[in-house]
Amino acid sequence: MTEPHALEKPAASTVRRQGAFVHDYISYLLARASHAVYKEFDREVRAAGLSSLEWRVLATLSDGDGLTIGELAREVVAQQPTLTKLVLRMESAGLLERRASADDGRKTLVHESRRGRDMVLPLLAASKRHEAIVLASFKPEEVQALKKILHGLIARFDSRQD
Repeated sequence: MTEPHALEKPAASTVRRQGAFVHDYISYLLARASHAVYKEFDREVRAAGLSSLEWRVLATLSDGDGLTIGELAREVVAQQPTLTKLVLRMESAGLLERRASADDGRKTLVHESRRGRDMVLPLLAASKRHEAIVLASFKPEEVQALKKILHGLIARFDSRQD
């Protein structure tokens, strides 16, 4: 994992292009921030033998509640056909299980398997350590405000149809 001081160094392209439209456009800023923060943690995900999408699937299912393919696709930001293929591969690898919903037998829910859980637990802990490093230079109230704003954006815009 990269040391905190490495996270603070601005990229040369960012410094040179500060006046560009995209540097004040919220969608771009969110995407760029996500990429900048995640790329370091992605090294750990890949070292564990997972792709970033496999990691997102296992992390999303780590609370023990199963999700339908559609719900899971929305949570992990993936197209449903792509996710369906991935779920089948992950099920074959023993990382996931599909089960009928207890509430509605017509629904199939995706759950992590014991093997998937064992694989994702260390990454969940590592992701929290990584988050702490990323946010270390911010005050707790700034972190809370940032997360509140992000949750608000998700709630407001994620409910709209794609």
